[in-house]
Amino acid sequence: MTPQTVAQRAYAQTAAPTRTPRDTEFEAISRITHRLKAATAQRKTDYAGFVQALHENRRLWTVLATGVMDSDNALPDDLRARIFYLAEFTEQHSTQILSNNATVEPLLEINMAVLRGLRQIGLT
Repeated sequence: MTPQTVAQRAYAQTAAPTRTPRDTEFEAISRITHRLKAATAQRKTDYAGFVQALHENRRLWTVLATGVMDSDNALPDDLRARIFYLAEFTEQHSTQILSNNATVEPLLEINMAVLRGLRQIGLT
């Protein structure tokens, strides 16, 4: 192995793409949405996994709600209010799902809509 090859490998290992907060949000929401969707499909055979995925989605929305309540949050007030409302809806709807009084589809639709919005914002 040449010194040049060793140097290239050393720098390549530390070089990571720069991630924006929006990229991080997109990845987190995407990952949790995927888990929730997969767990929903396996609900009858792995109810505990389904409950865990639903809990992760609740935690995600709790974190998002906490973020928009921060006075330093730069999002417009209207958008902050909508995100907070969605967090409240997610909390209440998740309880209804666990009581077998609702389906998970609205939560998946909300997450997918947020992902579409984050992707569009990232393109501008």
